[in-house]
This record gives sequence, C-alpha cells and structure tokens, in this order.
Amino acid sequence: MQTIGVIGAGQMGSGIAQTIAQHGLKVFLSDRDLAIAEESLKGIERSLGKLVGKGKMEVADAEATLARITPTGDLAPMAEADLIIEAATEKEAIKQGIFENAGKVLGEGAILASNTSSIPITRMANWSPDAGRFIGLHFFNPVPVMGLIEVIPGLATNQDVTDRTIEFAHLLGKEVVLSQDEPGFVVNRILLPMINEAIFVLGQSTASIEDIDLGCRLGLNHPMGPLQLADFVGLDTCLDIIRVLHDTTGDTKYRPAPLLVKYVEAGWLGRKTGRGFYDYTGDAPVPTR
Repeated sequence: MQTIGVIGAGQMGSGIAQTIAQHGLKVFLSDRDLAIAEESLKGIERSLGKLVGKGKMEVADAEATLARITPTGDLAPMAEADLIIEAATEKEAIKQGIFENAGKVLGEGAILASNTSSIPITRMANWSPDAGRFIGLHFFNPVPVMGLIEVIPGLATNQDVTDRTIEFAHLLGKEVVLSQDEPGFVVNRILLPMINEAIFVLGQSTASIEDIDLGCRLGLNHPMGPLQLADFVGLDTCLDIIRVLHDTTGDTKYRPAPLLVKYVEAGWLGRKTGRGFYDYTGDAPVPTR
C-alpha cells in the first residue's frame, strides 16, 4: 500500500492520517468541507510540532510527514488509494452515505474499511460495491500513541483482504487483535459495559466521581478511571456504542445508564465540550457533582 484515503477529518481521522503519514505513506484526508480538512491539517502540524519540541521527532521528519497529507473536500482524489478508511461519527446513516459515495471512486483491488467501534461490519458491507473488499479497521484514540488496532472481517470479507489489512496495521507499528464480527468486537464489548455500569453506580449515589475513578485506578490497576475515560472518549460516543450493543443483542444488560443519556442531552460530552463528569475549563479537571 502506497496511498491511503481517510474520510472524516475529526479527532480520529486526523490521528489516523498523521500516523499513516509518519510511516511514509501518502494520505488524502477528506471531509464534507475543504476548510474542515485544512483545519485538521493545521492540528496535525501542531501535534508534530509538539513532538519536535520534546525531541521525539526531527524537524525534517515533521515537515516530510506533513507534506504527505493532502486535505480535500471531495472523494475524487481517492480513486488512486489502495485503502480508503472511513472515520466519521458513529451514526449508521452518515456512514452509509460515505460508503456509497466512496464506492464510486474505489479503485480496482482497493480496500474499503470502517473505523467503527461497534457497528456490524457485515451489515455495513452491503453499502459498499464489493463486500469481499470491505473490512473493519478500528483504531484507538489517540491514534499516534495507542499501540492497538482491531481488524474485523465481515462474513463476506475475502481472506486476502484480511491479510493485507493486518499487514497494513503492522506497517504502522501497531499490534493487532483479530475479532469476529460480533457486537462491540473485543475491546468495546468489554469496556463500554464497564463504563456504563460506573455511570449507573454514580447515578444511584453509591459513590462519588472521585471515589469511583480512584477505586478502579487502584483496585483494578487501570491507568484511568471509567468516568474520566468516558469523558476522554466522548459521552456521545459512549452512548452510541452502548446503544448499538443494546439494539444489536437485545440484551437488557446493555441498556444505557439514564445519567449518561441526560448528560448527552445536556450537551455535556466530556473533554471536547469542556464538561462531562469533570469540568475541564480550569487548570485541572474538577468533578462536576
């Protein structure tokens, strides 16, 4: 693979584009508006600048990385991509439109992949021109730092597509978890019920935000408490994923915590909005209740 397309220039998409470019590949980074993709490129430039400032990257390498990324407001340039990765919000209707449009420019033999964290791959493959060349490629945030990628073949995914996708993940220096196309795959099938249960515990006033997070950090030896992690992931994303688990399995153990729903309805989505279970407007996060 020499050229990669990334659709969606948000936090995940920009992290994916940066990581790919750092490993020597050409990247087209697109969004619905060219200005969004260009702003994302500026964010990547700032991220690379921090690495240079910390002595983790040479100036020449940062400049070369940035030069490999081309922002675009349409999908036409991706006709030359060997792999197109969708990294849009976790909404099926949005993803369907992206796959249908990406399918119009998908090159012969090229792979179409989704960075979904929970939506079934086999179902989404129906929106691509060739289900055999469709696969799940789930990165973790922040992409340049996290060392894991989940690879999820759908029911119709060709074995050579799975093999090439795993090879690509290894090229990026990532470890690979190969998952069957089951709800939530591996990591989120385990993680989101834990986060959701922590929010139930908070909503039932069993313990405070501080004590829930402290208990999990020290009692479970986790580097970050579940409520702090939920803020980092984004409470809207957490709700989307737990709803997919609930809707897909029909199992009531995945029902969303009412407090999670309330926070999302209030627009308190975590770090990205400045408030979630913690307030991020000051020098240090402060619990909000």
